Amino acid sequence: MKVDGGCHCGRITFEAEVDPAKVLICHCTDCQSLSGSAFRTVVRVPTTAFRLLSGEPRIYVKQAESGTRLAQAFCADCGSPIYGSHVGDDPKFYGIRVGTVRQRGELSPKLQIWCRSAHHWVSNLDAIGKEEQQA
Repeated sequence: MKVDGGCHCGRITFEAEVDPAKVLICHCTDCQSLSGSAFRTVVRVPTTAFRLLSGEPRIYVKQAESGTRLAQAFCADCGSPIYGSHVGDDPKFYGIRVGTVRQRGELSPKLQIWCRSAHHWVSNLDAIGKEEQQA
């Protein structure tokens, strides 16, 4: 599936060819902190299937619990996270942050990982009150 997207301010734009079956939710505490949310939704794509159209993301390198160093690409102007990848000259894939994809409504997660870090209330969102928009 061909997708396109970009950061909130529009400085960084991209396009990619994604497999909707590869969309996942990550509940790790790093994703919680880096997304500012309870979890992060990601679609993994081979680096050859991703193309920056404009802008150049800033890179923050974090060390995962496993010791692996992971690059976190984001817009230096608005802070939108764009993708993550292994550090190095030739990463095999990018983990595109689904919130930056224009077609995000078509990318339903198929897997959840790092569930040991998931907040207990995430599994029962239907029990929480709902409003169509902010009052």
